[in-house]
Amino acid sequence: MQSAPGSHEEATVGGKVPRDVAGKLTQDAPLAKLVWFKSGGKADWLFEPESLEDLIQFLTRMEEGTPVMALGLGSNLIIRDGGVPGVVVRLGKPFASVEVKRDNVLECGGGAPGILVASSARDAGISGLEFLRGIPGTVGGFVRMNGGAYGREVANVLVDCDVVMPDGACIRVPVADLDYSYRHSRLPEGAIVVCARFKGEPGDPAAIEAEMNRIAHAREETQPLRSKTGGSTFKNPEGDKAWRLVDTAGCRGMKMGDAQVSEKHANFLINTGHATSTDIEGLGEEVRRRVAEATGVTLQWEIQRVGRP
Repeated sequence: MQSAPGSHEEATVGGKVPRDVAGKLTQDAPLAKLVWFKSGGKADWLFEPESLEDLIQFLTRMEEGTPVMALGLGSNLIIRDGGVPGVVVRLGKPFASVEVKRDNVLECGGGAPGILVASSARDAGISGLEFLRGIPGTVGGFVRMNGGAYGREVANVLVDCDVVMPDGACIRVPVADLDYSYRHSRLPEGAIVVCARFKGEPGDPAAIEAEMNRIAHAREETQPLRSKTGGSTFKNPEGDKAWRLVDTAGCRGMKMGDAQVSEKHANFLINTGHATSTDIEGLGEEVRRRVAEATGVTLQWEIQRVGRP
């Protein structure tokens, strides 16, 4: 339903969305092409802000109660087939900068991919951030989720982050206030990480490069990186590995439609053709059921699942 001519707003689920923006605003925007699984429905609205000011103004003017979701590289995400209500905010190039500061600190935009952060740290002779090379996502995503790989996690290196709340308020949150745990922070739903500062230590660029190459090689050897996938599907239970439990339950290679448990790494689901998100999520739930039956352990999803069924 359109509002009165000249109002520059259009109704959506939960409220009105401002139309006169500097960035790009798309109604009924297909999201499948923006996520690694290449499946799922549309966003009621997709907003790609031109700047931080553009984002803040948009959210400030949006009707209270309109759902907001940030989207990064879409690597750890199932977009359900019914699409996403409200507004999906995608931080693009204007939010992808990485700047070297004093005392081995990097200031990174929320849209900067992990490989860019790690490479920038290497070039500046800053060690301790190599593991970000192994996280297939953006700063905003792995700050929210306390992303980790190869024995380290964001909680080990984050100083603080700038967050835009769903009402448009912009606040700076120190790492201690995020109450980090395994793949979890206390950031509220709809909060968008627009900038973060990471601190490393002085290091030798050649040694940093060698560690980044080791991580890249390990990922290539053990993970189905060239498939349509979503990264690690389930959280590792304390003292165990999710892939081992999936294997124990006999689920490696199991299929549902075109969705399959990867033969290469049993904690990865892959889309072998034209799997729907319902196929992918349904397969994951069947794996959880079989693992619980076989081992007594209830696996918890690590991949985020959003939207209408």
